[in-house]
Order: sequence, then structure tokens, then C-alpha cells
Amino acid sequence: MTPQVTIIVLNWNGLSDTLECLKSLSQLDYHCYDVAVVDNASTDGSVPAIRTRYPDAVVLETGENLGYTGGNNVGIQYALDRGADYVFLLNNDTVVDSKIVEKLVAFAESNPAAGIIGPKQYFFDRPNVIAGTGSVVDWQRGTIRHLRREEVESDDRPLDSDVPRRVDFMDGCAVCVRRRFIEEVGMLDERYHLGGYEDADWGMRATMRGYQVWNVPEARIWHKISAAAGIGSPLTTYYMTRNASSFFWRYTPGYRRWFCVSRIVLRILWIAAAWTLKPEYQTETFRRKRAANLLALRDFFLGRFGPMGPDVARVCFGAS
Repeated sequence: MTPQVTIIVLNWNGLSDTLECLKSLSQLDYHCYDVAVVDNASTDGSVPAIRTRYPDAVVLETGENLGYTGGNNVGIQYALDRGADYVFLLNNDTVVDSKIVEKLVAFAESNPAAGIIGPKQYFFDRPNVIAGTGSVVDWQRGTIRHLRREEVESDDRPLDSDVPRRVDFMDGCAVCVRRRFIEEVGMLDERYHLGGYEDADWGMRATMRGYQVWNVPEARIWHKISAAAGIGSPLTTYYMTRNASSFFWRYTPGYRRWFCVSRIVLRILWIAAAWTLKPEYQTETFRRKRAANLLALRDFFLGRFGPMGPDVARVCFGAS
């Protein structure tokens, strides 16, 4: 029997990207799948437009912005209730190859220990440049590394990257998980909220429960990279700083976590000092990013997770 796959696409005021993503999904070679769009209280007319253009896609309205983790968990629960064998979380700012689901499911079916499976990722605006083939964690430095990032593929210079390999985690922009994994390990941790390290957290929990995480390069997507939050925005700065500190404190083995998190804190303070003192950073954007960084450290030490507080929102968005 062909496994049933439910594809979850999370949308928040991203109508144009979401429609482009759904168009690519409509061309999949795999036929035993359904699509659910989780809408995080968009105000750009997304819901009626999606229902009109793609009536076969189910639209789940959350009624509020639950962030990346909360919104996707709504979709995951829907998929489980529908009896899905696999749940495929897909960013709305991606376009997929027609064989992506076929390749991911085929690999998972032949590798029962694989709990999380993900594709090779390319930059959307540079379609032959790799954005990542899975990621690894550097526990000593307190950083993560996207494998093969910025490597170029071409007909004249193909890369030997089509061999599946185990990784620490798969980027949350496109990650396929089997039903049994979710039932045993759990859904996304909503303390991470917007995103950033929730995918690494899932990877660590997978490994701790005896599951494997695999990159399957023959499955491919093209990603617009941070289309929702904005690359390097104060919003992204806040969540990445806070979530990184939380992740490494939680998972770095033994006494080494003190050294790892101390290194992260010192690195953040060094960056904040540079943004304060160097003339090229004397702009409104960097002022807000510096404040977001410091508030992220404060909230980490105070154990404040989930959605940002109103004081952080004022820094990130300029709200009064």
C-alpha cells in the first residue's frame, strides 16, 4: 500500500509565495498525498485566495499568529487525525521538484530507523547553488553548520552530493517525518515559537530516542530564505539569539554546556559592542538589532520563551 503523506504549508501574509509553492505541489509525481495550508491569521486576503485557486487544499485557520512551531503543530495534529503515514512540513517560500515526495518516502520506507528525512536545498534566486544538505552541530563553538552551503552545481561540474547521508538535523523549511516518530518523540517544541533551532531540537530528540536523521539529495527544493522574517532583521536576531542559547544549554553534554553557552554569550556581547562603537553600524536597524540581541539574552536567563513580550515587539517593530 502506498504511504499517505500530508503536506503542511504554513502561511502568514505570504499569499504570493504560498500560491507559487502550491503550484509546484500540484505537479508532484506522487499521488497519495493531501495538502493542508495552516494560516496564522493573515490579513492580506490569503485564505479566500488560496481556497479559490486551490480548492483541493484544506485551509486551517488558527485565528492568531502561533508562530512557526505552533502553526505547524496545528497542521501536524490535523495530519495525525487524518491517518497520515508521513507528515511533510514545507515553508511557503519554497518551490519543490516534482519527485521530492516520491524520493523522500522511498528512502524512508527502505530505512525504518529514519525518523526525519529532508531534501537538498538550493537558493531560489541562484538555482544551481546549494543552500544546504542537512546541518551539523558544533558543540564546542556553540554554532551550527549547513553542509555544502554555497557549492555550485552545473552540467560541467556536477557535485558528488547525491548519496544520502546522516546529519544532526534537517532544516525546518522542508522536513518529512514518519508518524511513529511524532507519536514517540512529540511535535515541535513551541518554546522556540517563530523558528530557529526548533529543527535542531527535533534532531536531538530523534537521536536520543534512537531515530536517525537523513538528507536525501535526490529530493530537491528551492528556498527563498527568510522571506517571512527578513534576513538579519531585529525579529530574526531576537529569536535566533534566544533560541540558540536555549538549545545549547539544553543539549550540550555535561559540564561542557557551561563553556558552550558562555562562549555564545560572550560572542553576542562582542557583536553588541561592535554595533555600538563602529561608525558603519550607527543606523536605526543596527540599534534595534543590538537591543534585540540583549533582550534575547535577558529572556534566556529569565526563562522566558514562546512569543516575544511587548517590550521586545517595540524594539523589533517600533510599536508604541
